[in-house]
Amino acid sequence: MLDRVSSWFRKGSQGYCSTDFPQDWSAFVNCFVDTLHADGPAVKGPAAKIEPLTTFLPAAARLVAIGDLHGDMGKTRRAFKIAGLIDANDRWTGGSTTAVQVGDQLDRGDNEVQILYFLERLQQEAAAAGGALHILNGNHETMNVGGRFRYATQPGRIDFLRWQLLQSIGESLKAKCGCSDPGQNAAAELQLPPNLMQAATTARLAALQPGGVVAQRFLARHHTVLQIGSTVFVHGGILPSHAEYGLERINRESQEWISGQNPQQEPAFLGGRSAVVWAREYSAEDASRCDCSALQEALGKISGAKRMVSCSPRHHNFVFQLFACGWFPQQIGSFAPHPVQCLLHAMHQQCCTCCD
Repeated sequence: MLDRVSSWFRKGSQGYCSTDFPQDWSAFVNCFVDTLHADGPAVKGPAAKIEPLTTFLPAAARLVAIGDLHGDMGKTRRAFKIAGLIDANDRWTGGSTTAVQVGDQLDRGDNEVQILYFLERLQQEAAAAGGALHILNGNHETMNVGGRFRYATQPGRIDFLRWQLLQSIGESLKAKCGCSDPGQNAAAELQLPPNLMQAATTARLAALQPGGVVAQRFLARHHTVLQIGSTVFVHGGILPSHAEYGLERINRESQEWISGQNPQQEPAFLGGRSAVVWAREYSAEDASRCDCSALQEALGKISGAKRMVSCSPRHHNFVFQLFACGWFPQQIGSFAPHPVQCLLHAMHQQCCTCCD
């Protein structure tokens, strides 16, 4: 941008201020605000148009799964470092690795906004290095889009008020030169109640509701279900009924709801104990209650699927869960011969549930 400005002034052009400066100023302000949100390096946000999600991807040479992050930036960093995906400066070092973050970025912790920007940046850096980072929505993302904040911490709610205020500052700066983005005005125009926590809850709702700025920029671009080669990823569990409904349809209808294209109706498969983001039929703490026959039935309805990776923060005996559906402990670890080479639960630094 500076080269462009210098070029204009070397030529003595008077047109820069009226033609190109508003665009450059708007880009600068967006970058400045995003850097504050990320509390570090950030990348340019995605195009306004939300592209349909690709549900089925080819197999990867190295495939890593990372579980719940829950607003804890410190444990998020440690999980990505253990998996060999980032360096001490939080830059992607995973090369051609394909990583899947299996949902639950939100709730329970205080760094939710920072984590969303962190993952967005790593996605771009991974793609540039020939790798990939795929991010799933879990039950906590769908709860927040639906306005249910019972697991949000007070600092986490206030963080969204900070996000809203920074957005407002950015829009005010852009308005000074007549280059305010109409699509962002909702954040700037929102009238805040005098009570701090009411204001924070209102800001969180505005950001995460269907069609909200954060919902559109991040969550609407994240998968609910994803198949890479013969491995299916989901936060809760894909039951036979979900498999019959169709993975592509699940992603499409989830995206339409979160993006605000169909904001009035939360898809039925996202709510209740048997929801695709909630189901625990394959990961009960009591191994005798794991319904492995239903798992095999579901996998049989998904072309090419041989195993399912899911995650639940309630389980601590992860190896026991892997045994429940026929896994073996030597298949767990960073260099295991299994197609999913590294399964990390960020909150416990242990494995996610994986069945085949």
